[in-house]
Amino acid sequence: MVQSDDEQAGVVSPPRAGGGGGRDRQPFSPTRSRSITETVNGSHKFVIEGYSLAKGMGVGKHIASDSFTVGGYQWAIYFYPDGKNPEDNSAYVSVFIALASEGTDVRALFELTLVDQSGKGKHKVHSHFDRSLESGPYTLKYRGSMWGYKRFFRRTALETSDFLKDDCLKINCTVGVVISTMDACRPHSISVPESDIGSHLGSLLENQEGADVVFRVAGERFYGHKLVLAARSRVFRERFFEREKEVMVKVKKEEGEEEESEKSEKSEKSEEKEGEKEGDGGEEEEDEIVITDVEPKVFKAMLHFIYSDTLVDDAVLSSSCSTSSIFDSLAGKLLAAADKYELDRLRLLCESYLCKDVNVNSVASTLALADQFHAAELKAVCLKFAAENLSAVIRSDGFEYLKENCPALQSELLRTVAGCEEDCSSDGKSQSVWAQLSDGGDTAGRRVRPRI
Repeated sequence: MVQSDDEQAGVVSPPRAGGGGGRDRQPFSPTRSRSITETVNGSHKFVIEGYSLAKGMGVGKHIASDSFTVGGYQWAIYFYPDGKNPEDNSAYVSVFIALASEGTDVRALFELTLVDQSGKGKHKVHSHFDRSLESGPYTLKYRGSMWGYKRFFRRTALETSDFLKDDCLKINCTVGVVISTMDACRPHSISVPESDIGSHLGSLLENQEGADVVFRVAGERFYGHKLVLAARSRVFRERFFEREKEVMVKVKKEEGEEEESEKSEKSEKSEEKEGEKEGDGGEEEEDEIVITDVEPKVFKAMLHFIYSDTLVDDAVLSSSCSTSSIFDSLAGKLLAAADKYELDRLRLLCESYLCKDVNVNSVASTLALADQFHAAELKAVCLKFAAENLSAVIRSDGFEYLKENCPALQSELLRTVAGCEEDCSSDGKSQSVWAQLSDGGDTAGRRVRPRI
């Protein structure tokens, strides 16, 4: 594969706060669910008094119980004294359970019990609950659908049995409506927005509310908050904390000297000396820090990161990319500041940004920058890219800078080249990396090896 000289190296960008792409993948667990099918049961007791008077009302005519609710549906018991089937000639009584409310394909189990009123407990029971149903629960298609028995009991036998007492019958009914529920073994989902702590701290920096420290950088003043700065940078933390310790020691020392002077000198001289000391360590001077080795725009961009955990906009960074040296770009200077103030995440963000512009002409200077400011990820990318495209890189202007200013990097580059040479041999490639140095090709027609 032939690539142009400005073929760029790639690196995975670290996640930026509040961004969408490039975010670290979170570990996941398989979701689980369980379907539970069960019955919602309910019972109703139906007492029929005056049985003998109900006889003769006609085949297919019934006495209905009051409606009762089970499983969200209305039900009723229908008792047919002369039977429901004309073919039986009123030889049997019929009992049914009917769906008395609107419903479609309601599945249910039923139990009908004719109560033995002798106290012997020999009830007549027809039940779905105590046996396995080959075809499953009964399905009632619509309102008025019924389940029951046309030949529930022969009338002649009923009228001489213990089920009829004082011209009264007692029928108990149990309905079990089948329902299915989903038991999801996971917490309920509540959408939580992205963290906005960066925007809140950023507004704190912008509004200067509660600021307790001032930085003077090349005539410009920047306000900050010691606690925020100390939490983000060990350099600031040590500076603020050590300073507080020094102030405490100084105060104690001055108090001791004041006691000594009161014993040995007059009070006026003592007060004068104390006034001079107070004038030397005023509060404004103690809280103003002069920064001499960082430019204002770089310091401002660093404060932006400290408070928001993000780089400044790409437009701000790219506006300085037209400079002749990467060392003079805002991203390069911000990398240096990140190294100075031990802001590891800022350093990695700068490495990721600079890595996008690594090409044959820029790789040598970018390598030198990465080495100087301990940008290990960016340095590794540059070494690999330079080794893989050595013939083109060695003819670049940036390589001359590398030879003159960073001789130690040449040894590292040679070791990286040796590693690439071994990879090429294992892949069966015929041309040696070192052969690229003597191929005689000019810079206009040189070939650049693709990144592996």
